[in-house]
Amino acid sequence: MNYITLATGTILIMAFSWFFSLREKRYHGIARFFSFESIFILLLLNLKVWFKNPFSAYQVISWIFLFASIYPGIAGFLTLHRKGSPEENHIERTTVLVKTGIYKYIRHPLYCSLFLLGTGIVFKEPARFQLLLGAINLLAVYFTARMEEKEMIKKFGPEYIEYMHGTRMFIPYVL
Repeated sequence: MNYITLATGTILIMAFSWFFSLREKRYHGIARFFSFESIFILLLLNLKVWFKNPFSAYQVISWIFLFASIYPGIAGFLTLHRKGSPEENHIERTTVLVKTGIYKYIRHPLYCSLFLLGTGIVFKEPARFQLLLGAINLLAVYFTARMEEKEMIKKFGPEYIEYMHGTRMFIPYVL
């Protein structure tokens, strides 16, 4: 692993976390940092095997997760951007609780996408360290969602609590 790339990427992820969340005291950005960082390290570790043995079971499972991560990420971002009325084009500062599109079924499609992406990268080469990083990603995504839900309850009040009762966190009708 190239340590200069790791250090540069980590600094960029820290800057992103600061700019989009932490400077505004939205502390879900701390947990989300660990998700981004674990995915980044997984990517660096598994790049060497990205296309190795393309029809092996692990590679096929990996690609299923990677492709599955695309829809919730794009649909969540576009719906939030279009329907959330973000202040100054800042996606995290929505002024409207979005309950349409993919948000009608799950509360956290962007975090679902991060989980699926990280899991897909883990399966490129599921060694012990990669599995540990995958578990860190899973926990980070979960804690990010929980922390953000507390922020949304403060922002939107009973309307968000009602929304929580009618939707799942990450997987429609399941979780």
